[in-house]
Amino acid sequence: MPPPSLTTGRDPAAAVGTVATRRRKEETKVHPEAAAAPARATGACDEADRKMGAAAEKVGEWRRPEWRSAVGVLRRHPAPALFGCGLLLFMAVEYSIPMVKPDAPPLDLGFLATKGMHAAVAARPWLNSLLAALNTVFVAMQAAYILWAILVEQRPRAAVAALMMFTCRGLLGCATQLPLPEEFLGSGMDFPVGNVSFFLFFSGHVAGAVIAAADMRREGRLALARLYDMLNVIQGVRLLACRGHYTIDLAVGVGAGILFDTLAGWYFDGKNVVDGGVPETHCRSCQCHKALLSR
Repeated sequence: MPPPSLTTGRDPAAAVGTVATRRRKEETKVHPEAAAAPARATGACDEADRKMGAAAEKVGEWRRPEWRSAVGVLRRHPAPALFGCGLLLFMAVEYSIPMVKPDAPPLDLGFLATKGMHAAVAARPWLNSLLAALNTVFVAMQAAYILWAILVEQRPRAAVAALMMFTCRGLLGCATQLPLPEEFLGSGMDFPVGNVSFFLFFSGHVAGAVIAAADMRREGRLALARLYDMLNVIQGVRLLACRGHYTIDLAVGVGAGILFDTLAGWYFDGKNVVDGGVPETHCRSCQCHKALLSR
């Protein structure tokens, strides 16, 4: 029998080389779609890089004039610009305004603004008692809402904020006792009931209303929160007219209400994290607070 090389008329080594070459070609053959994918990916990356570069250039163009030029600051950030002007103004006022003499009564612009109302209330004691009684009712409304929130709805944040606020108010009242205004109009119907002595700084009336209204907003009771805000403003005007508080007492009372409501929220957020819960979500049911109270 003739050898295979004579039968096929081919060299065995050449045959083996041909088979290997064909096998390599088949292995390196790629589908057209697969071959186009890297090109598309490269094109997409290039497009993304181009867009990012354009955005970076735009951000750079936007940031440079925004903070480095007065026009950019005024156009983009009017509120900080206004506060900056206020800083310059009161830096000048601080070194030029005459101070109140030691034997003179305190200067309070709120007292000056309510001078007419003060005269009307001073001439009518019954009106003073009526306004004091209505104010006491409003304070009772604040307390009732906060107690309802913790006892019925099991949401203690407002109650804890009120406890913090009144404790801090007592400490500050002991640390610095401001003189009672000479024109103070007391009433037995005022809160504390019986016209007993109370600290002037800061206003617990105002701070308590702010805490209650903040809780109402978290619960979606927006109409009730707006009502409390309106009554709080009326309460502030009445306190100024009767000289029950200085203007700064009312302003700090608003800030104190916001501050201690925020601190109480941080307390419960941290407490829930430590206990393995989740931070407060300000939901209506406040399951996180109920879980805390049920422990």
